[in-house]
Amino acid sequence: MSEVQNDQIRNNVRENYKEIALRVVSNDNCCAPSCCTPDENQNISIEEISKKMGYTTEELKNIPNGANMGLGCGNPQAIADLKEGETVLDLGSGGGFDCFLASPKVGDKGRVIGVDMTPEMITKARNNAEKNQFKNVEFRLGEVENLPVADSFVDVIISNCVINLSPNKRRVFNEAYRVLKEGGRLAISDVVMTTELPKELQADIQLYSGCISGASTIDYLADLMKQAGFKNISIIPKDESKEFIKEWAPEHKLEEYIVSATITAVK
Repeated sequence: MSEVQNDQIRNNVRENYKEIALRVVSNDNCCAPSCCTPDENQNISIEEISKKMGYTTEELKNIPNGANMGLGCGNPQAIADLKEGETVLDLGSGGGFDCFLASPKVGDKGRVIGVDMTPEMITKARNNAEKNQFKNVEFRLGEVENLPVADSFVDVIISNCVINLSPNKRRVFNEAYRVLKEGGRLAISDVVMTTELPKELQADIQLYSGCISGASTIDYLADLMKQAGFKNISIIPKDESKEFIKEWAPEHKLEEYIVSATITAVK
């Protein structure tokens, strides 16, 4: 893809998440528009969506109001093994949901940085951080392909259903490698393609913004990560995720083409 085409995709994704940021105002919204569910007629709560993705009731009750917008396809917290004092970077942090969960795990000596390219998401996250006195959390406006983070600065990178949205995934993994310290690790939840999407779905830019058309195969992602320099690469598909994926756009039977996966690796 050309840079012009890449920018068109980013702009569409940005507009989609701007609308979500402005529309979702609380955690108990009854008809949550998930990352991959543009259908506003679903009668499903954000909490229900999050539990299907692997978050616990305990985690969900300690999140600032409006931070959890049901945007994701898994729970990177479950595989990150965060430790006190670590610096964590969340790629595509949205309203700050996973950042706020990571905050108490790394403690006062740790630090959590969220990066998102949608100004409205950054504003929402910063307001929640200030209102709820998260002293070790900050949010930066930027693209995951061009991270506003210094070299070898972070211990752990987490991300939840965001890398599929990038039109330049090679650049994302190169940037992730750059900002990680030696021995730093990736802990990512994302969708992967299990069989080729029909051409009409691949060409649908709205489905790209909905975490569908931008999905890649496991082999392709593993190759990109290897080329970036990562070791101990593991990409594990979660067949149980088909239970919520089939709700994203039922008319397309997406569960036949994509599945959520956990992605881990070490620098």
